[in-house]
Amino acid sequence: MPKTRETRRQRQIARRKHQEGMTLIEIMIVITIFAMIAGGVAVALLPRLEEARIKSTKTDAQALRSAVMLYVADNPRGCPTVEELVSERYLDSSRRTADAWDTPFQISCEEGDIVVISAGPDLELNTEDDIQ
Repeated sequence: MPKTRETRRQRQIARRKHQEGMTLIEIMIVITIFAMIAGGVAVALLPRLEEARIKSTKTDAQALRSAVMLYVADNPRGCPTVEELVSERYLDSSRRTADAWDTPFQISCEEGDIVVISAGPDLELNTEDDIQ
């Protein structure tokens, strides 16, 4: 009788050793679940990222417009470029001089009206997504 007990015990130990670790299928299932979660997060965050870029660009355009207004008040000769504003210290050099899509702002000074325009997400001026 002791022999059967030993063989039964040996079989249990052998089964445990065989069951340790994970199978390839289990690993693939876990990776698939992680990929689905990451995809869902990306879909949820992308619209928020675009909204943040638009808000940031509006803020930068307002700061640039304020600098242009100061420049025009001191120098009524014309409309400055961004480089002139920075070089003459109307605009801090640490301030962004391009929009959130790295497109330079367009400055327009017509009939006393100062407008700073960003091309917006489509990167083309004179379209409906331009930011002022």
